[in-house]
Amino acid sequence: MTRDRTTVAQRPERPPRVAYIMSRFPRLTETFILYEILSLEALGVGVELYPLLKARPRVVHPEAARLARRAHYQPFLSLRILAAHWYFIRRRPLAYFKVLAEVLAGTFGSANFLVGALGIFPKSVRFALEMSEQRVTHVHAHFATHPAVAALIIHRLTGIPFSFTAHGSDLHVERRMLDKKVEAATFAVTVSHYNKEVIILTCGERVRHKVHVIHCGVDPDFFAAPGPDSVGTGPFQIICVASFEDVKGHRYLIEACRLLRDRGVDLTCHLVGDGPLKSTIAKQVAGARLEGCVHLYGACSRDQVAGLLSTADVIVLASVPTPGGKREGIPVALMEGMASGLPVVASGISGIPELVDDGRSGLLVPPRDAPALAHALQRLCEDPTLRHRMGRSGRAKIMEQFNLRLSALELTTLFRNGGS
Repeated sequence: MTRDRTTVAQRPERPPRVAYIMSRFPRLTETFILYEILSLEALGVGVELYPLLKARPRVVHPEAARLARRAHYQPFLSLRILAAHWYFIRRRPLAYFKVLAEVLAGTFGSANFLVGALGIFPKSVRFALEMSEQRVTHVHAHFATHPAVAALIIHRLTGIPFSFTAHGSDLHVERRMLDKKVEAATFAVTVSHYNKEVIILTCGERVRHKVHVIHCGVDPDFFAAPGPDSVGTGPFQIICVASFEDVKGHRYLIEACRLLRDRGVDLTCHLVGDGPLKSTIAKQVAGARLEGCVHLYGACSRDQVAGLLSTADVIVLASVPTPGGKREGIPVALMEGMASGLPVVASGISGIPELVDDGRSGLLVPPRDAPALAHALQRLCEDPTLRHRMGRSGRAKIMEQFNLRLSALELTTLFRNGGS
Protein backbone atom coordinates (compact mmCIF):
# COMPACT_ATOMS: atom_id res chain seq x y z
CA MET A 1 0.00 0.00 0.00
CA THR A 2 2.83 2.36 0.82
CA ARG A 3 4.41 1.78 -2.58
CA ASP A 4 1.09 2.51 -4.30
CA ARG A 5 0.69 5.80 -2.43
CA THR A 6 4.25 6.84 -3.28
CA THR A 7 3.69 6.03 -6.93
CA VAL A 8 0.55 8.16 -7.01
CA ALA A 9 2.27 11.04 -5.21
CA GLN A 10 5.11 11.04 -7.69
CA ARG A 11 2.94 11.18 -10.78
CA PRO A 12 3.38 14.47 -12.61
CA GLU A 13 0.54 16.89 -12.02
CA ARG A 14 -1.80 17.13 -14.98
CA PRO A 15 -1.59 20.58 -16.58
CA PRO A 16 -4.73 22.70 -16.28
CA ARG A 17 -7.08 22.86 -19.25
CA VAL A 18 -8.46 26.38 -19.34
CA ALA A 19 -11.29 27.78 -21.44
CA TYR A 20 -10.82 31.47 -22.27
CA ILE A 21 -13.89 33.65 -22.83
CA MET A 22 -13.58 37.11 -24.37
CA SER A 23 -16.01 39.54 -25.99
CA ARG A 24 -14.58 39.32 -29.50
CA PHE A 25 -11.70 37.55 -31.15
CA PRO A 26 -9.44 38.38 -32.86
CA ARG A 27 -9.07 42.07 -31.96
CA LEU A 28 -6.01 44.06 -32.92
CA THR A 29 -6.22 46.23 -29.80
CA GLU A 30 -6.36 43.29 -27.37
CA THR A 31 -2.89 41.87 -27.83
CA PHE A 32 -2.70 41.44 -24.05
CA ILE A 33 -5.19 38.56 -24.33
CA LEU A 34 -3.52 37.04 -27.38
CA TYR A 35 0.00 36.98 -25.94
CA GLU A 36 -1.19 35.92 -22.50
CA ILE A 37 -2.75 32.83 -24.10
CA LEU A 38 0.40 32.07 -26.07
CA SER A 39 2.53 32.44 -22.92
CA LEU A 40 0.23 30.12 -20.98
CA GLU A 41 0.49 27.50 -23.72
CA ALA A 42 4.29 27.83 -23.60
CA LEU A 43 4.04 26.92 -19.91
CA GLY A 44 2.07 23.77 -20.74
CA VAL A 45 -1.44 25.07 -20.06
CA GLY A 46 -4.06 23.79 -22.50
CA VAL A 47 -6.20 26.70 -23.70
CA GLU A 48 -9.51 26.56 -25.54
CA LEU A 49 -10.95 29.80 -26.95
CA TYR A 50 -14.63 30.66 -26.59
CA PRO A 51 -15.23 34.17 -28.01
CA LEU A 52 -18.73 35.58 -27.61
CA LEU A 53 -18.47 37.14 -31.07
CA LYS A 54 -16.26 36.64 -34.09
CA ALA A 55 -14.42 39.84 -34.97
CA ARG A 56 -13.37 40.53 -38.55
CA PRO A 57 -10.71 43.25 -38.29
CA ARG A 58 -8.90 44.60 -41.32
CA VAL A 59 -5.52 43.87 -39.72
CA VAL A 60 -4.97 40.59 -37.84
CA HIS A 61 -1.86 39.44 -36.03
CA PRO A 62 -0.62 36.14 -37.56
CA GLU A 63 -0.70 34.45 -34.13
CA ALA A 64 -4.30 35.58 -33.64
CA ALA A 65 -5.28 34.19 -37.04
CA ARG A 66 -3.92 30.78 -36.03
CA LEU A 67 -5.82 30.80 -32.74
CA ALA A 68 -9.02 31.97 -34.44
CA ARG A 69 -8.99 28.88 -36.65
CA ARG A 70 -9.46 26.65 -33.60
CA ALA A 71 -11.74 28.94 -31.59
CA HIS A 72 -15.20 27.68 -30.60
CA TYR A 73 -17.47 30.22 -32.27
CA GLN A 74 -21.22 29.87 -31.91
CA PRO A 75 -24.10 31.77 -33.54
CA PHE A 76 -26.77 33.38 -31.39
CA LEU A 77 -29.08 30.41 -32.00
CA SER A 78 -28.81 27.01 -33.69
CA LEU A 79 -30.04 23.43 -33.38
CA ARG A 80 -26.88 22.54 -31.43
CA ILE A 81 -27.57 25.39 -29.00
CA LEU A 82 -31.19 24.26 -28.55
CA ALA A 83 -29.98 20.71 -27.93
CA ALA A 84 -27.66 21.97 -25.18
CA HIS A 85 -30.53 23.81 -23.51
CA TRP A 86 -32.70 20.72 -23.63
CA TYR A 87 -29.83 18.71 -22.13
CA PHE A 88 -29.58 20.95 -19.06
CA ILE A 89 -33.35 21.36 -18.72
CA ARG A 90 -33.64 17.54 -18.52
CA ARG A 91 -30.50 16.87 -16.45
CA ARG A 92 -30.21 19.96 -14.25
CA PRO A 93 -33.51 21.86 -14.44
CA LEU A 94 -33.10 23.63 -11.11
CA ALA A 95 -29.63 24.92 -11.98
CA TYR A 96 -30.77 25.95 -15.47
CA PHE A 97 -33.78 28.00 -14.43
CA LYS A 98 -32.05 29.39 -11.35
CA VAL A 99 -29.11 30.83 -13.32
CA LEU A 100 -31.46 32.16 -15.99
CA ALA A 101 -33.42 34.01 -13.29
CA GLU A 102 -30.20 35.20 -11.66
CA VAL A 103 -28.86 36.68 -14.89
CA LEU A 104 -32.15 38.35 -15.84
CA ALA A 105 -32.61 39.84 -12.37
CA GLY A 106 -28.98 40.94 -12.19
CA THR A 107 -29.01 42.75 -15.53
CA PHE A 108 -32.56 44.17 -15.31
CA GLY A 109 -32.49 47.96 -15.27
CA SER A 110 -29.67 48.30 -17.81
CA ALA A 111 -30.67 47.98 -21.44
CA ASN A 112 -27.08 47.25 -22.45
CA PHE A 113 -26.57 44.50 -19.89
CA LEU A 114 -30.04 42.96 -20.26
CA VAL A 115 -29.88 42.79 -24.06
CA GLY A 116 -26.33 41.51 -23.84
CA ALA A 117 -27.34 38.83 -21.35
CA LEU A 118 -30.22 37.69 -23.56
CA GLY A 119 -27.79 37.56 -26.47
CA ILE A 120 -25.09 35.50 -24.75
CA PHE A 121 -27.21 33.18 -22.60
CA PRO A 122 -28.08 30.70 -25.41
CA LYS A 123 -24.48 30.23 -26.57
CA SER A 124 -23.15 30.21 -22.99
CA VAL A 125 -25.27 27.15 -22.31
CA ARG A 126 -23.79 25.50 -25.40
CA PHE A 127 -20.32 26.45 -24.18
CA ALA A 128 -21.10 24.79 -20.85
CA LEU A 129 -21.92 21.49 -22.52
CA GLU A 130 -18.85 21.59 -24.78
CA MET A 131 -16.52 22.46 -21.89
CA SER A 132 -17.86 19.53 -19.87
CA GLU A 133 -17.22 17.18 -22.78
CA GLN A 134 -13.70 18.57 -23.24
CA ARG A 135 -12.91 18.14 -19.53
CA VAL A 136 -12.07 21.80 -19.06
CA THR A 137 -10.75 22.30 -15.54
CA HIS A 138 -11.10 26.09 -15.31
CA VAL A 139 -12.86 28.93 -17.12
CA HIS A 140 -11.23 32.36 -17.33
CA ALA A 141 -12.99 35.42 -18.74
CA HIS A 142 -11.34 38.61 -19.90
CA PHE A 143 -13.43 41.65 -18.90
CA ALA A 144 -15.83 41.92 -15.99
CA THR A 145 -18.88 42.50 -18.18
CA HIS A 146 -20.53 39.99 -20.56
CA PRO A 147 -17.59 37.53 -20.64
CA ALA A 148 -17.69 37.24 -16.84
CA VAL A 149 -21.47 36.71 -16.99
CA ALA A 150 -20.93 33.90 -19.50
CA ALA A 151 -18.36 32.32 -17.17
CA LEU A 152 -20.82 32.58 -14.28
CA ILE A 153 -23.52 30.82 -16.34
CA ILE A 154 -21.12 28.00 -17.21
CA HIS A 155 -20.06 27.65 -13.58
CA ARG A 156 -23.65 27.46 -12.34
CA LEU A 157 -24.53 24.77 -14.89
CA THR A 158 -21.41 22.61 -14.66
CA GLY A 159 -19.60 23.42 -11.43
CA ILE A 160 -16.40 24.17 -13.37
CA PRO A 161 -14.51 26.84 -11.38
CA PHE A 162 -14.05 30.21 -13.02
CA SER A 163 -12.21 33.49 -12.71
CA PHE A 164 -12.09 36.74 -14.63
CA THR A 165 -9.78 39.66 -15.30
CA ALA A 166 -11.11 43.22 -14.92
CA HIS A 167 -9.22 45.82 -16.93
CA GLY A 168 -10.47 49.40 -17.22
CA SER A 169 -13.79 50.66 -18.49
CA ASP A 170 -15.35 47.21 -18.09
CA LEU A 171 -14.99 47.81 -14.35
CA HIS A 172 -15.53 51.56 -14.12
CA VAL A 173 -18.53 52.28 -16.35
CA GLU A 174 -20.96 49.96 -14.57
CA ARG A 175 -20.40 47.28 -11.94
CA ARG A 176 -23.70 45.46 -12.31
CA MET A 177 -23.56 41.93 -10.84
CA LEU A 178 -19.91 42.44 -9.88
CA ASP A 179 -20.52 41.21 -6.33
CA LYS A 180 -22.21 38.05 -7.65
CA LYS A 181 -19.34 37.37 -10.04
CA VAL A 182 -16.63 37.86 -7.43
CA GLU A 183 -18.44 35.76 -4.82
CA ALA A 184 -18.99 32.88 -7.26
CA ALA A 185 -15.50 33.04 -8.78
CA THR A 186 -12.59 31.05 -7.43
CA PHE A 187 -10.60 34.25 -7.77
CA ALA A 188 -10.67 37.56 -9.62
CA VAL A 189 -7.76 39.27 -11.32
CA THR A 190 -7.28 42.93 -12.05
CA VAL A 191 -4.45 44.80 -13.70
CA SER A 192 -3.83 47.47 -11.04
CA HIS A 193 -4.04 48.07 -7.31
CA TYR A 194 -6.31 51.01 -8.13
CA ASN A 195 -8.80 48.60 -9.71
CA LYS A 196 -8.49 46.18 -6.80
CA GLU A 197 -9.64 48.85 -4.39
CA VAL A 198 -12.57 49.68 -6.70
CA ILE A 199 -13.67 46.03 -6.56
CA ILE A 200 -13.34 45.90 -2.77
CA LEU A 201 -15.22 49.19 -2.38
CA THR A 202 -18.05 47.68 -4.42
CA CYS A 203 -18.08 44.13 -3.06
CA GLY A 204 -16.84 44.57 0.49
CA GLU A 205 -13.69 43.86 2.43
CA ARG A 206 -14.59 40.16 2.64
CA VAL A 207 -13.47 39.60 -0.98
CA ARG A 208 -10.01 41.16 -0.62
CA HIS A 209 -8.29 37.77 -0.42
CA LYS A 210 -9.92 36.70 -3.71
CA VAL A 211 -8.74 39.67 -5.77
CA HIS A 212 -5.25 39.37 -7.25
CA VAL A 213 -3.29 42.07 -9.07
CA ILE A 214 -1.52 40.64 -12.12
CA HIS A 215 -0.10 43.07 -14.63
CA CYS A 216 -0.85 42.16 -18.24
CA GLY A 217 2.79 42.55 -19.19
CA VAL A 218 4.62 42.60 -22.52
CA ASP A 219 7.47 40.64 -24.05
CA PRO A 220 10.54 42.84 -23.40
CA ASP A 221 12.59 40.85 -25.90
CA PHE A 222 10.27 41.76 -28.77
CA PHE A 223 10.57 45.50 -28.24
CA ALA A 224 14.17 46.52 -28.77
CA ALA A 225 15.72 49.14 -26.52
CA PRO A 226 17.93 51.73 -28.26
CA GLY A 227 21.68 51.30 -28.13
CA PRO A 228 23.71 53.30 -25.62
CA ASP A 229 25.06 55.64 -28.27
CA SER A 230 21.80 56.25 -30.14
CA VAL A 231 21.08 59.94 -30.57
CA GLY A 232 18.02 61.12 -32.43
CA THR A 233 18.44 63.67 -35.21
CA GLY A 234 15.86 65.78 -36.95
CA PRO A 235 12.42 66.55 -35.51
CA PHE A 236 11.42 65.45 -32.02
CA GLN A 237 9.55 62.17 -32.60
CA ILE A 238 6.33 61.71 -30.57
CA ILE A 239 4.25 58.55 -30.78
CA CYS A 240 0.79 57.74 -29.43
CA VAL A 241 -0.59 54.22 -29.84
CA ALA A 242 -4.26 54.22 -28.90
CA SER A 243 -7.77 53.71 -30.23
CA PHE A 244 -9.47 56.94 -31.24
CA GLU A 245 -11.90 57.15 -28.33
CA ASP A 246 -12.70 59.90 -25.81
CA VAL A 247 -10.90 58.09 -23.00
CA LYS A 248 -7.56 58.33 -24.86
CA GLY A 249 -7.59 62.15 -24.95
CA HIS A 250 -6.19 62.64 -28.47
CA ARG A 251 -7.57 66.17 -28.75
CA TYR A 252 -5.39 67.33 -25.85
CA LEU A 253 -2.32 65.86 -27.50
CA ILE A 254 -3.13 67.66 -30.77
CA GLU A 255 -3.55 70.92 -28.87
CA ALA A 256 -0.21 70.32 -27.13
CA CYS A 257 1.42 69.78 -30.54
CA ARG A 258 -0.08 73.07 -31.75
CA LEU A 259 1.36 74.87 -28.72
CA LEU A 260 4.78 73.34 -29.34
CA ARG A 261 4.69 74.19 -33.05
CA ASP A 262 3.82 77.80 -32.21
CA ARG A 263 6.85 77.89 -29.86
CA GLY A 264 9.09 76.80 -32.70
CA VAL A 265 9.60 73.19 -31.60
CA ASP A 266 10.41 70.96 -34.57
CA LEU A 267 8.30 67.84 -34.01
CA THR A 268 6.62 64.91 -35.70
CA CYS A 269 3.70 63.19 -34.00
CA HIS A 270 2.69 59.66 -35.03
CA LEU A 271 -0.87 58.60 -34.15
CA VAL A 272 -1.30 54.83 -34.44
CA GLY A 273 -4.75 53.31 -34.14
CA ASP A 274 -8.31 53.36 -35.37
CA GLY A 275 -11.67 54.16 -33.85
CA PRO A 276 -14.82 56.28 -33.97
CA LEU A 277 -13.08 59.63 -33.36
CA LYS A 278 -10.40 59.26 -36.02
CA SER A 279 -12.11 61.59 -38.50
CA THR A 280 -12.77 64.14 -35.75
CA ILE A 281 -9.09 64.18 -34.78
CA ALA A 282 -8.10 64.45 -38.45
CA LYS A 283 -10.28 67.57 -38.73
CA GLN A 284 -8.65 69.01 -35.61
CA VAL A 285 -5.21 68.37 -37.12
CA ALA A 286 -6.26 70.12 -40.34
CA GLY A 287 -7.84 73.03 -38.45
CA ALA A 288 -4.60 73.59 -36.52
CA ARG A 289 -2.59 73.36 -39.78
CA LEU A 290 -0.58 70.45 -38.37
CA GLU A 291 -0.85 68.13 -41.39
CA GLY A 292 2.86 68.42 -42.05
CA CYS A 293 3.88 67.16 -38.61
CA VAL A 294 1.00 65.01 -37.30
CA HIS A 295 0.47 61.71 -39.12
CA LEU A 296 -2.45 59.29 -38.67
CA TYR A 297 -1.52 55.70 -39.50
CA GLY A 298 -4.67 53.74 -38.78
CA ALA A 299 -4.50 50.19 -37.44
CA CYS A 300 -1.00 48.69 -37.47
CA SER A 301 0.39 45.24 -36.81
CA ARG A 302 2.57 44.53 -33.79
CA ASP A 303 5.67 44.50 -35.99
CA GLN A 304 4.76 47.89 -37.44
CA VAL A 305 4.16 49.34 -33.98
CA ALA A 306 7.52 48.01 -32.77
CA GLY A 307 9.21 49.63 -35.78
CA LEU A 308 7.63 53.01 -35.08
CA LEU A 309 8.52 52.78 -31.39
CA SER A 310 12.16 52.09 -32.29
CA THR A 311 12.41 55.47 -34.07
CA ALA A 312 10.49 57.56 -31.50
CA ASP A 313 11.82 59.83 -28.76
CA VAL A 314 8.82 59.68 -26.41
CA ILE A 315 5.50 57.83 -26.07
CA VAL A 316 2.45 59.82 -25.03
CA LEU A 317 -1.04 59.01 -23.79
CA ALA A 318 -3.26 61.93 -22.75
CA SER A 319 -5.94 59.77 -21.11
CA VAL A 320 -9.03 61.33 -19.52
CA PRO A 321 -11.93 59.99 -17.47
CA THR A 322 -15.07 60.34 -19.59
CA PRO A 323 -18.51 61.59 -18.49
CA GLY A 324 -19.82 58.07 -19.13
CA GLY A 325 -17.42 56.63 -16.56
CA LYS A 326 -14.73 55.16 -18.81
CA ARG A 327 -11.29 54.91 -17.20
CA GLU A 328 -7.92 53.50 -18.18
CA GLY A 329 -6.61 50.32 -16.62
CA ILE A 330 -2.87 50.27 -17.19
CA PRO A 331 -2.37 50.83 -20.94
CA VAL A 332 -0.35 48.09 -22.60
CA ALA A 333 0.78 50.59 -25.26
CA LEU A 334 2.73 52.46 -22.57
CA MET A 335 4.33 49.18 -21.46
CA GLU A 336 5.43 48.52 -25.05
CA GLY A 337 6.90 52.01 -25.29
CA MET A 338 8.79 51.59 -22.03
CA ALA A 339 10.05 48.18 -23.14
CA SER A 340 11.40 50.00 -26.21
CA GLY A 341 13.39 52.32 -23.97
CA LEU A 342 11.13 55.38 -24.37
CA PRO A 343 10.26 57.89 -21.68
CA VAL A 344 6.56 58.41 -21.08
CA VAL A 345 4.37 61.48 -20.91
CA ALA A 346 0.91 60.52 -19.68
CA SER A 347 -2.00 61.54 -17.51
CA GLY A 348 -1.49 60.64 -13.86
CA ILE A 349 -4.82 58.84 -13.42
CA SER A 350 -6.19 55.35 -12.67
CA GLY A 351 -3.46 52.70 -12.75
CA ILE A 352 -0.97 54.72 -14.84
CA PRO A 353 1.06 55.92 -11.80
CA GLU A 354 1.62 52.25 -10.91
CA LEU A 355 3.41 51.82 -14.23
CA VAL A 356 5.08 55.20 -14.75
CA ASP A 357 7.18 56.58 -11.90
CA ASP A 358 6.80 60.34 -12.23
CA GLY A 359 10.21 61.95 -12.67
CA ARG A 360 11.97 58.60 -12.99
CA SER A 361 10.57 56.78 -16.05
CA GLY A 362 8.37 59.56 -17.35
CA LEU A 363 6.40 62.70 -16.61
CA LEU A 364 2.80 62.57 -15.40
CA VAL A 365 0.46 65.49 -16.02
CA PRO A 366 -3.13 66.31 -15.06
CA PRO A 367 -5.80 65.08 -17.50
CA ARG A 368 -7.30 67.61 -19.94
CA ASP A 369 -4.32 69.92 -19.48
CA ALA A 370 -2.79 70.55 -22.93
CA PRO A 371 -0.35 73.24 -21.69
CA ALA A 372 1.04 70.85 -19.04
CA LEU A 373 1.33 68.14 -21.69
CA ALA A 374 3.19 70.54 -23.99
CA HIS A 375 5.51 71.61 -21.17
CA ALA A 376 6.42 67.98 -20.34
CA LEU A 377 7.09 67.18 -24.00
CA GLN A 378 9.22 70.28 -24.46
CA ARG A 379 11.24 69.41 -21.37
CA LEU A 380 12.10 66.00 -22.82
CA CYS A 381 12.73 67.45 -26.26
CA GLU A 382 15.32 69.83 -24.84
CA ASP A 383 17.02 67.29 -22.58
CA PRO A 384 18.15 64.12 -24.43
CA THR A 385 20.08 62.96 -21.35
CA LEU A 386 16.91 63.06 -19.25
CA ARG A 387 14.84 61.13 -21.74
CA HIS A 388 17.53 58.47 -22.20
CA ARG A 389 17.81 58.06 -18.43
CA MET A 390 14.03 57.78 -18.09
CA GLY A 391 13.92 55.31 -20.98
CA ARG A 392 16.45 53.03 -19.31
CA SER A 393 14.57 53.20 -16.01
CA GLY A 394 11.27 52.41 -17.71
CA ARG A 395 12.63 49.38 -19.54
CA ALA A 396 14.12 48.05 -16.29
CA LYS A 397 10.71 48.33 -14.62
CA ILE A 398 9.05 46.44 -17.46
CA MET A 399 11.63 43.67 -17.16
CA GLU A 400 11.00 43.34 -13.42
CA GLN A 401 7.29 44.03 -12.94
CA PHE A 402 5.45 44.02 -16.28
CA ASN A 403 7.10 41.04 -17.93
CA LEU A 404 4.60 38.87 -19.82
CA ARG A 405 6.35 35.64 -18.86
CA LEU A 406 6.17 36.44 -15.15
CA SER A 407 2.52 37.46 -15.42
CA ALA A 408 1.64 34.21 -17.21
CA LEU A 409 3.45 32.22 -14.54
CA GLU A 410 1.44 33.95 -11.78
CA LEU A 411 -1.80 33.20 -13.60
CA THR A 412 -0.82 29.57 -14.18
CA THR A 413 -0.14 29.16 -10.46
CA LEU A 414 -3.62 30.48 -9.66
CA PHE A 415 -5.20 28.10 -12.19
CA ARG A 416 -3.35 25.17 -10.63
CA ASN A 417 -4.00 26.11 -7.00
CA GLY A 418 -7.53 27.39 -7.26
CA GLY A 419 -6.68 30.99 -6.47
CA SER A 420 -4.70 30.32 -3.30
